[in-house]
Amino acid sequence: MSAVLPLSRRRQVRPDLALDYGLLACVLGLLGLGLVMVASASMPLSERIYHDPFHFLVRHVIALSLALSAGFAAYWVPTVWWQRARTALLALGVVLLILVLIPGLGYTANGATRWIPLGPFKLQSSEFMKLFAIIYVSGYLVRHREAVTGSVAGFLRPMVLMGLVSALIMAEPDFGTMAVMMATVLGLLFLGGVQARHFIVLATLVTLALAALIAIEPYRVERVLSFLNPFEDAFDTGYQLSQALIAFGRGEWFGVGLGNGIQKQFFLPEPHTDFIAAVVGEELGLVGVLAIVAAFAFITWRAFVIGARAFADEQRFAAFLAYGIGLSLGLQAFVNLGVNIGVLPTKGLTLPFLSYGSNSLIVACLAIGVLLRIDSDQRRRAREAGPEKGLRWVRA
Repeated sequence: MSAVLPLSRRRQVRPDLALDYGLLACVLGLLGLGLVMVASASMPLSERIYHDPFHFLVRHVIALSLALSAGFAAYWVPTVWWQRARTALLALGVVLLILVLIPGLGYTANGATRWIPLGPFKLQSSEFMKLFAIIYVSGYLVRHREAVTGSVAGFLRPMVLMGLVSALIMAEPDFGTMAVMMATVLGLLFLGGVQARHFIVLATLVTLALAALIAIEPYRVERVLSFLNPFEDAFDTGYQLSQALIAFGRGEWFGVGLGNGIQKQFFLPEPHTDFIAAVVGEELGLVGVLAIVAAFAFITWRAFVIGARAFADEQRFAAFLAYGIGLSLGLQAFVNLGVNIGVLPTKGLTLPFLSYGSNSLIVACLAIGVLLRIDSDQRRRAREAGPEKGLRWVRA
């Protein structure tokens, strides 16, 4: 293909190999730690259910291979292609959300219908919808910049659409994914220049809507009340959180040692998915948990730096896309860790890059692949703009 394409087009298709290696190393470090911790956390449960201690580990390795391949493929997709495909991707996400709700087609587990069986793989539509929503809203903010900043209707239109998407996600139900998606969209609208008074009103309405969704479901109300004092009913509504807090307490500063945790042995529910941070806290201690917090803070910071550089280069879609990826990954990590340590109500959200779960891994790696491509494009543009500017940019 390079033989027939003009040089400018070839540069658009081929990314620059100079990229943010610090960001890449951080993500690969989290993926490696996740592989080790999934192995440690899942072996007792895997042995009991499947009589094979490596059942979950093998599946996680396969999912990790798919995720890395997806991230690599996303890195080679020009950013402008995502911008052109934004509406089609959103429509695809809506179709997938509808397919999940068709009786006999969607797969149900633990009272929730969130997956579409595709042979040995189960597609979780809501996970992909988070990324599709970021892409769509980023494109909307570019195309309707004046309307978003100057009128109420300008920023209400995407929120109405996201409200319909949220309704489909809540029909599964998947409150945690919906909340992260809506918070990310709100953050993007704020960064897109929505007037402060309009944003405050909109954020208040969204908050009230989320509170109403909690109030109408008794089990959500129980989760909120139990998180305030989990040890009041430590064997029922507060069981998950109390067991997680016990795990953190046992870990103290440096943990009891990798593989030596007790809570994963049928005390802590979902130790390899939603509560993998508690296993880290028990086996690697406070130091291990702080390392994870620092890693996600670094990823979020790098995403915003990449977005700011794209914005300065007048690549507004790339900027908003980078901001959205940083917000989404940072918010999901914040919610998961907050649930594990008891500062937020219990919610079924995975910890990106670490938790067991193919869909979460694939979407997170896709997002990082897109983010690295945005960074690579900016580095190329900086060098083309001149050696002095390019040198200052790379040093930053």
